[in-house]
Amino acid sequence: KMAGSSTPWIGSAYLFLQSTSKTVVLPSLYESSQKKPSVFRALKLALADSTGSMNGVDMLKVHCSHPQLIVQLKFCRQENCRRFLRSYREGVLQKSLQNHLQLSLAMTTVPLEVELKAGGEHLDNMLKDEDRCLECIYREKPDRLRDEEITELEEHLKSLTVHQSIINNVAVKDCAPLKSPPLPYPSQGSSLPLQGTFIFQGQQFDNRAITPDDHQKFAKLVSKKWKQVGRSLQKSCRALRDPVIDNLALEYDREGLYEQAYQLLLKFIQSEGKKATIARLIAALEENGLISVAEELLGLHSSEDCS
Repeated sequence: KMAGSSTPWIGSAYLFLQSTSKTVVLPSLYESSQKKPSVFRALKLALADSTGSMNGVDMLKVHCSHPQLIVQLKFCRQENCRRFLRSYREGVLQKSLQNHLQLSLAMTTVPLEVELKAGGEHLDNMLKDEDRCLECIYREKPDRLRDEEITELEEHLKSLTVHQSIINNVAVKDCAPLKSPPLPYPSQGSSLPLQGTFIFQGQQFDNRAITPDDHQKFAKLVSKKWKQVGRSLQKSCRALRDPVIDNLALEYDREGLYEQAYQLLLKFIQSEGKKATIARLIAALEENGLISVAEELLGLHSSEDCS
């Protein structure tokens, strides 16, 4: 075993990033006081994607070593490190970084080359041997505490997220029709112009409004896939753009997956009003393979549960 059960599993690695585009020089962008928060935000969100949590990996320092940006990472749990390694090996982290940098910097594309090192070891050469990589990272203990600049950027990101959330809420209210009800759900007595029925697994269902009960069940059952469902809904809902989904992930990270999923659906209901139908939600769940969640919302499990 690399660590006893009473000892926390702590390891460190360095992530080297370099843009293959001559017009995008990452160290220069990070050295710019205007661009630095945007680059940091992209790094933070991509690392969160790779471990499934905002706290899965710590950034201790970002070094500018032209033409590379070097990020010193600290892992406090072996499971998080394992997830990160898989994400890195499969190219998911690289793609996520490219996407987040593209969004944060408002650029058309940010092509990247990535490299991972721990101590003197080039981990890219041994990625198929996951345990050996973990051992190298575990052997390499962090040689510093988190840089003050990183702490400041974290705080800036949190305040920006809250501010953006307020702006988004105001924007949604401003765009809403003047006579729209203040409640997120349509009143029970109102006759809604819904699109009749829809088919799910060969059965016909009424295309009704999403109820508070649906809302709670969705938040409870969708778990880690709430973001994917959000991205499916965003195809027909302008209020659920990627930055909005990322903001929800950051803002409600401490409250956990239930609250993140709850807030996502709340934003959908508030922005779409009477158009926020169960058919659209079921279609998004189906698209992401969440058939059991869809069945639960449509009451297909209730008879089995009672028996």
